[in-house]
Amino acid sequence: MEKDSKYNWRQKLHDIIYEADTPAGKSFDVILLILILASIILVMLESVKSIGARYHDFFEIGEWIITIFFTIEYFARIITVKKPSTYIFSFYGLIDFFSTIPQYLAFFFIGSNALLTIRALRLLRVFRILKITRYVGESNKLAKAIKDSKAKVSIFLFAVLILCIIAGTLMYMIEGEESGFSSIPVSVYWCIVTLTTVGFGDIAPVTPLGQLIAAIIMIMGYGIIAVPTGIVSAEYAKDQDASKITIDGEDYVHMNTQACENCNARKHRDDALFCHNCGHSLFINE
Repeated sequence: MEKDSKYNWRQKLHDIIYEADTPAGKSFDVILLILILASIILVMLESVKSIGARYHDFFEIGEWIITIFFTIEYFARIITVKKPSTYIFSFYGLIDFFSTIPQYLAFFFIGSNALLTIRALRLLRVFRILKITRYVGESNKLAKAIKDSKAKVSIFLFAVLILCIIAGTLMYMIEGEESGFSSIPVSVYWCIVTLTTVGFGDIAPVTPLGQLIAAIIMIMGYGIIAVPTGIVSAEYAKDQDASKITIDGEDYVHMNTQACENCNARKHRDDALFCHNCGHSLFINE
């Protein structure tokens, strides 16, 4: 009986901390995000000398309160999973650790509390609160499309780099130092800026031939921007029906915010009974 009670306590705490499908889980995540935002605001305001000097004690107390909460949360996440290492060495586990430790490092290293801005990365959890599962699924598909198109995009970018080196060298030969093209690296920098249609305007060709080459590079820039977009879109289109079902004429994604208690794996289908990673049951054993 005592073992079951302990298990239920752990399981319920796990659901509150890791899930966003329950009122308690949503409330916990909302409180967490508010504290993250408050911490970031405190750090930013403290960096303003006039404000930091006047309200230093307030900022210090506020940050310690928030840090203690994050410390409790971090250890709670560890004790509610059967394999703590799966959380500790996960992406969010490392973010949680590095967003909490700076305040304690302030005892030993002056200025280390500025590292608290890393907590901004934890705002990624806002997507778990929204419970808009179709967007969670779409983001996973987009990440997969980018990964699948990595080789093609890499080759394309390498070709663009070669083009920039050639064009930059030509501009250096045509324009010279008088026009600001003082070296080949500077000329390559100008070519990259022009090709990406940024155009800082700090360097500009003055000769007719140089202006002609610049015009060609600008026009090519529009096409070059479109190519990687097309590559990723093609990969994305291949998997557009991979994880969807159709209900009343609309597409829905089979995914939710549920995290496995055993291995902390996510991205489970709505109709899943067991974890896709370790096979552990996704439901509370009553």
